[in-house]
Order: sequence, then C-alpha cells, then structure tokens
Amino acid sequence: MRAMNISRWVEQRADWQGDRTAVRFDGAEISYRALDRRVKRLAAMLHGDLAVGPGDRVAHLGYSSPELLDLLFACARIGAMVVPLNWRLAPPEHAWILDDCAPKALLVEPEFFDHVDGIRSSLPELALVAYGKETPNGWQSYDSLLAVAGEDAVEPDAGPDSAVQLVYTSGTTGRPKGTVLTQQALHFNAVNATAVFDLTSSDHSLNVLPMFHVGGMNIHTTPLIHAGGTVTIHRRFDPGNVLREIATSRPNLFIAVPAMITALMSHPDWVTTDVSCLRAVAVGSSTVPDALLRVWHDRGVPAPQVYGLTESAPVAVCLSIADAMRKEGAAGKPVMHCAARIVDDAGRDVEQGTSGEIVLKGENLFSNYWRNDAATAAAFSDDGWFRTGDVGHMDDEGFFYVDERKKDVVISGGENIYPAELENVLADHPDIAESAVVGRPDERWGEIPVACVVPRAGADLTAGDVMALFEGRIARYKHPREIRFMETLPRNAMGKVQKFTLRAGLAGNDADEHS
Repeated sequence: MRAMNISRWVEQRADWQGDRTAVRFDGAEISYRALDRRVKRLAAMLHGDLAVGPGDRVAHLGYSSPELLDLLFACARIGAMVVPLNWRLAPPEHAWILDDCAPKALLVEPEFFDHVDGIRSSLPELALVAYGKETPNGWQSYDSLLAVAGEDAVEPDAGPDSAVQLVYTSGTTGRPKGTVLTQQALHFNAVNATAVFDLTSSDHSLNVLPMFHVGGMNIHTTPLIHAGGTVTIHRRFDPGNVLREIATSRPNLFIAVPAMITALMSHPDWVTTDVSCLRAVAVGSSTVPDALLRVWHDRGVPAPQVYGLTESAPVAVCLSIADAMRKEGAAGKPVMHCAARIVDDAGRDVEQGTSGEIVLKGENLFSNYWRNDAATAAAFSDDGWFRTGDVGHMDDEGFFYVDERKKDVVISGGENIYPAELENVLADHPDIAESAVVGRPDERWGEIPVACVVPRAGADLTAGDVMALFEGRIARYKHPREIRFMETLPRNAMGKVQKFTLRAGLAGNDADEHS
C-alpha cells in the first residue's frame, strides 16, 4: 500500500479530472494534468540535479506563484521540506534563517537576485537557482534544469509523519522560530478547511495573501487542491486588481486580512463592483473589527472569521458560513480535527464567559520548532495541549472569541511584529537609556508599532535618528511608525515595564514626536 503523501492529491486529480483548471495565474490556466507533470518534473530535478533527499530543505524567495505551489508538492513527493521565505525581510534576516535551516538550494525570483547576492558570501555552500530568463553569474537556471529533468524519477514513499513545511515566524526573543509542519498536519488542515467552507471541485477561490504564510498557502489554496477546485493566485495584493478579478473571473471564495479590506473599501471601484458571486469571504490573522465584517455583510456576503496560527497549519477555530452574520465578531468553534479549550494559568477550564488562554490539540498541529527543543517543550502543556498565547472567552453557545494577544505581538496589516526584536535594535544605541515597543490602534493597519524611548541625559536625539537605526537591519514593515520620547517608562514594583499603561497613553494622546 502506498504511503499517504499529499502529492497524491495532485496525481489523483490529474487521473480523475485532468482537464479541470487547478491554478489560474497571470492570465494563464494550469490544469490538474499539467500541474501533476510540473510537480513530477520538479521533483525529479530537485532529486537528481540538486541531490535533495528525504529530510532536506529547499528554500524559496519570491512572490506568490504557481512555482511555489509546485515546490510544496515536489518536496512532499521526495520527503523534503519547503522553506518559504518572507520576501519582506531584510538581507541579514534571510541570512540568519538560511544559516539556521541549511537548505540544499535556494530558488529565487529576479526581483531578489541583488538581495541574495548581498548575503551569498555568508552561505558559500548554498546552491542558488534563478527563476526567469536571466541567470546571474555562479547561479543555475531553473528553466534549464527543468528542461532536462524527467517526470517519474521519484516515487513518493514519504509518509504522513514526514515534515514538508518549515515556516519561520518572528520570535518573542528577537530570533525567528522555524515551525515544522508534517504532511499529516497539512492533510488534516485540508480536511478541516473543507468541512468549514464546504469545499468541492466546483469552488474557485481568489488568493491574494502571501503564500510564504500558512494563511496564503493553507486556508484555501492547498485545501482546494485536495478538493479538486480552482485557485486564482495574485503575485501581490493590489485592491484594484482584486476588484477587477472579482468582476471578471467571478470567484466564489476570497480570503482577506483587515488591512486588505480597508484598502478595498478605499478604492473608487469598491461601491460599483458586483461581489454577489462570493459565497464567503474568509477573514483572519488578528481580531477583526465588526465594522470590517459588516461591509461584506451589508452587501449580502458572509464573512466568517478563521482563527489559527502557523503552528496549527493554520485552521483551528472557525465561524461557519451559516453563522457568519448571526455571530458577527465571534472566532467560531473548533474545527473537525482540532480540539480547543480556554484555560486558566493552571491549565483548568475556565467558566463560560471568563477569559483565559486558548489551547489547542489536534493532528493539524506542528510537530516541533526546528532545532529548538526548549521552545517546543515550552509550547505544550504536560498533557499535550498547545499554548497559543492568545486570550479568549466562550459564550453560552460554545462560540470562541479572541480578546487579546497574551504575548506582546503587534499585528500590523496581517503581519506579526514582535516588540522584543525592535527593542534589541534600540538597545544598541548609546543615547537611548531605555525603551519599549507597543502597538497602537490604527484604522488602516489594525495596529502600528510605536517605540517609547527615554534618551540619556544630555543626548540630542531626534525621531529621525531613532528610525535610522532600523534601516537595513530588519524588514521595513516592522519599523516603528511613531517615536514617543518620554522621561521615564512606567514600571511595576518588580521593575517590569507596564506596557498596558503605555498602550493606554498612546491610544489617548498625540505623539510628542513621530515619523
């Protein structure tokens, strides 16, 4: 009997409904039969020319594309792991991740050739493969390698416990953590999503979320491949392009984060675009204001929330399409193959309506943090429940609500920004006595990071000086949007900075100086 391997999804769909469109991208359509050939040819190329074997890693740096989807299933076929890099990160951040996961190869889109050339000296053993017509000196051509590869050189023997995705998320200590997802996790995530959204082969989803996120790859994209449906992929989010796509290709599913909805609402074509083709708009990545759900509901389109994390692949707690309007603001209920509870600090279930930490258990959860046994152990309770770090409560019907982030994460435009990472940069400046970074509510982005800075006595420090510290060190989307100069930071009796006091002050006052 063949092992359960998610590349079989593509192979079987190619056999059963080979002419059906699997992926739409940039005006072209890829059938399931063509997708199967692409995956098998890429698996043969990786295995043969780049010597990728079971357990090896293959990194990808580029925007959302069919090639990244090919790479996921090709790695699954081999038993290898795809490492999708966040293209918004700065070169030093990519260098650290690549050194940590030690991939056999890095596949790069042309927009990032110069970016990678700037760090290649620190990664002398890494094979660099270029997408596109031009191939930098010392690199290999993706198209040339594929041209000589066979299609069936690799028999997919990797089983459900085989790791297939290694997704790096920012760490609370300032270093990213690699989250390892197995083929079993992706399989059960697909089943969970299928049950939540009633997915069938007749569905067509528009995906504009970045596919280096589990949200962009695994909320609708891989589940729809499992179901035999169609996914339209946009390289990057553009509100005008989204509205034109909805008007012309008429998808019946769409995914968005709050910042995207705000951008769509602000576009001049928002009011005139017919969105009646959509049977649901999945909304997630952070606590979603009711007003952003209501803009869809007012136009007759249910907007169910999806709650999850990278560690849950991510579908964990969801609101059904049927309940989306009635339970506006709820995160939903645990999905088919993922249990959820709300517990106190001792791990005991809290009473209905009482806030506590959301904990999860299921086959869709990650297996471990890459090369970080301490973080893996800390993430789970003694009885195997994953501690999300998020605070929520449950109503009298069993619906979950997310109240706040227990950790200090700032969620801006759907991206997680960890204050510790920014505070590490601020701590390097000799004219800064102390600092703290917190989130401030923002209509467009949901939250923005604000750096609260106490200058050293006699220092001549400007907001521009502080902002300049982040250039080239961390991704621009993580940079503080505002600098608040203070005489002191509020602390408790143990000397810990009271960030809730800082957040309250920022919400109620204008900044003394900002950029």
